[in-house]
Amino acid sequence: MRLPRFLAAISCSVLLSGAVLVAQFGGQFPRGFLGEPRVSNPTYDGRFTFARVKYAPGPGGFYYRGLPAWAHGYIPDGRRGSNRAEFSLVKILNEISYLNGHDDSSVVFGFDDPELFKYPTAYLTEPGFWTMTDKEAESLRAYLLKGGFLIVDDFRHDGDPRQGGGWANMEANFRRALPEGRLVKMEISHPIFDSFFHIDSFNLIPQSYDAMGPPEFWGLFEDNDPNKRLMVIVNYSTDVSDFWEFSATGFRPIEESNEAYKLGVNYIIYGMTH
Repeated sequence: MRLPRFLAAISCSVLLSGAVLVAQFGGQFPRGFLGEPRVSNPTYDGRFTFARVKYAPGPGGFYYRGLPAWAHGYIPDGRRGSNRAEFSLVKILNEISYLNGHDDSSVVFGFDDPELFKYPTAYLTEPGFWTMTDKEAESLRAYLLKGGFLIVDDFRHDGDPRQGGGWANMEANFRRALPEGRLVKMEISHPIFDSFFHIDSFNLIPQSYDAMGPPEFWGLFEDNDPNKRLMVIVNYSTDVSDFWEFSATGFRPIEESNEAYKLGVNYIIYGMTH
């Protein structure tokens, strides 16, 4: 059985200027964690909910006050312990489409949790520190082949000591789950870059943190056929969700945040309609 699909009926009459696109929510840097963040998943009700994947981080995969790598950006906002980055993205989606997703709650599951299969689109961050058990690898394979779509974000080039295994670690994990799979560099002509907003150049996509060249975008396709369904999109050498998280704080320029939101909107719309 395929994963459930909830098609987002798009309101074609909405025109967004650069400033309008940025979500004006929040504004204060949130408090830090002490160790593993508390997760309280809401009851599944069929509405779109942003799903984040958790994992046991490899060596070096912990941040301020012991925050694990999978939760980088998953910062309590003082309400329900969920993430401002995904809230901001879903608020944008709700404003410009009929998605009607939850913009005040998100869910967190491991790949080996059967509940993840209720959520057609999932997000994984910091894959340089990503580790998997055999059961998680088996479940990741099943999730993707049953119709799941995975967004991979926030890691630097190999050789950066802050990023664990970098690309090599991420690719090795996908080879465990899908030995036959091959990651290929994405072309701007792929439908994911035109699924809602028309993105006609990778040069417009902002670089989040390093002067290491422009971001790169890679994909893993069903049957390794670029004409078939895209199962995984990889944001390499950047952190797209960083712009969602800080768009309302003045920490990131409006123009750059707008481009990052366009990319996030396209990812969700593609994942929910393919």
